[in-house]
Amino acid sequence: MSSSTSLRGRLLVAEPTLADPNFHRSVIYLIEHSEEGSLGVVLNRPSDTPVHAVVPTWSPYVSDPKIVFTGGPVSPDAAICLGRCDDGEDSPLWTSLGDGVGVGVVDLNGDPTDAPAGVTGLRVFAGYSGWSAGQLEAEMAMDGWFVLDAVADDIFAESADVLWRRVLARQDGPLRRLAPFPEDPSVN
Repeated sequence: MSSSTSLRGRLLVAEPTLADPNFHRSVIYLIEHSEEGSLGVVLNRPSDTPVHAVVPTWSPYVSDPKIVFTGGPVSPDAAICLGRCDDGEDSPLWTSLGDGVGVGVVDLNGDPTDAPAGVTGLRVFAGYSGWSAGQLEAEMAMDGWFVLDAVADDIFAESADVLWRRVLARQDGPLRRLAPFPEDPSVN
């Protein structure tokens, strides 16, 4: 895989009939995607755990809602924090989402006041979604995922419960028609 085919900074949106309960109607932000594998976090799985119960020093800086999101089934006891930087550029630390907005991983082991300059939003995830080399590509070949462009509002959405529909609704063409797809098509 060349760097031009990396999906880093893009969204994986679950196909409507993806039955895996970890990923049903999920929207995943890909933090990393390379020949070695892929790593991302589920953006639309808020938990009931307040951020102050997990990383209390970071709680005042976290975007609303101030809860931990379930990032995926891998390492659920580990925390990953994504930050929004309004002057972010493509770099090893930040991925540009356009309009001068970048997203990157923020180290929760440090002092929040030492966060990179320009950070305007934070979101904390418990666990992550991971794929070994070639695994994600195989799932995409079986039409399990749509690969779509991300915008900063996806990562820091306050209403995560409507994110799957909202991302599909803003697409052109046939994908837009999937946004109102019923949760259970057998009762349609």
